[in-house]
Amino acid sequence: MQNLEEAFGEFIDHSEYDEAENALFSIIRTAFKAGWSAAMSEASEPQMIDFVPSFKVIPKKNKIS
Repeated sequence: MQNLEEAFGEFIDHSEYDEAENALFSIIRTAFKAGWSAAMSEASEPQMIDFVPSFKVIPKKNKIS
């Protein structure tokens, strides 16, 4: 049985983690920018923002010990 740190290290070493992290960053930046624009009264007309995650879900494999 792996310890938490080893399992987490393996998790963040995969490209899927990087893709998910980039998607979350994009969402946070877009929300921040919208708030900033609203606070600075720079908002013109509402804009539609399409967000389509580029990562894929990989099913968890069942391990039998």
